[in-house]
Amino acid sequence: MAGWDAWIGREQRAADRLDAALAARWCATFDLPAPGPRAPPGPATPGPAPGAAMPQGIHFCLCTPDAATADLGEDGHPQRDDSPESFLPPIPLPRRMWAASTIAFLAPIATGAAIERTSRIGAITPKEGRSGPMTFVTVEHETTADGRAAVRERQTLVYRAAAPGDAPLSPPEPGAERFDPRGWDAHRAIVPDPRLLFRYSALTFNTHRIHYDAPYAREVERYRGLVVHGPLTASLLLQLAARELGDNALKTFGFRGLSPAIAGETLHLVLRREREGEGEGLALAAFAGDGRQVVEAHAT
Repeated sequence: MAGWDAWIGREQRAADRLDAALAARWCATFDLPAPGPRAPPGPATPGPAPGAAMPQGIHFCLCTPDAATADLGEDGHPQRDDSPESFLPPIPLPRRMWAASTIAFLAPIATGAAIERTSRIGAITPKEGRSGPMTFVTVEHETTADGRAAVRERQTLVYRAAAPGDAPLSPPEPGAERFDPRGWDAHRAIVPDPRLLFRYSALTFNTHRIHYDAPYAREVERYRGLVVHGPLTASLLLQLAARELGDNALKTFGFRGLSPAIAGETLHLVLRREREGEGEGLALAAFAGDGRQVVEAHAT
C-alpha cells in the first residue's frame, strides 16, 4: 500500500459542454425521444431543444478521457506511469474493470450546460481474491453544470492479474434455466448487440478492447464474447426507473457488477419497490437469460 500513498488525494479536472449534438447521439443510441420541445426543423437545430433536461446517466458521457492514440496501452486504456501527470496509479495488474458506483443526483443536466468535473483518488486497496491479486481504486467525481452541483459519484475500479491463456472463458455458457421476472414490479428484456456497444464506446470515448474487439476479448482477457459496459447496463436500469417514475426522479443510485454481460445475449432489467419494513427506495438488477445475476443496484 505504501507504494501508492502518493496517489491518494491526487486530483484531475476536466471541462466539457453538453451540446445538442451529443444529446441527440445519446438519445439515438438508446432509441429515446429527445427531451423537451424540439427546436424548429433545420440543419442547425437537430435533436433536443436548448435547455432541455437530459435523462439521468448522461453524465457518464461527459468529461471523458482524451488520451492520444499513441498513449493507449494494449487493452485500449490510457497508459499509466509514476509521473506526477499520471492520475491513475501504475498498478502492475493489466486487467481493469468498472466494479461499482454510488451516485447522488443533485440537479438535472440540461442541454447547452457548461460542465466541469473534479476527480480525486480516494483510496487504493490491494486484496487477494479467488483468482489472485486485485487492487481496488476509488475515484470520487464532482460534476457541475453551469456552476451548479449536478452529480456526485464514488466510482470503484478493480485491477486484476492477466488471465492464463488456457483459463475457462467467462462467464460460463448459459445453462438450461430461464430467468423468472415474477416478484419484480417492472421488467424489460433487451439484447445489447455490438452496434449498441460500439455507439456507447464512442459516446464515452472508451477504447477498452473488450467492448469491440472480440478476438482480443476471448484470447487475451478470456471473455466468452464482447462485454457490455458496466455504465451502459447502469444507464439501461436508470431508463427503466425513469419509465416507472419519470425522468430525473432518482436522488441516489448505486450499482455493483457481479458477472459479465455478453453482447448478443438477452439481458433482463428489473425493478422492485422495496416493501414495507425494508426502507425507502428501489431494488434494481440485471440478469442473464438463464438467471445469472449480472448487476445489483439500489436507488432512492
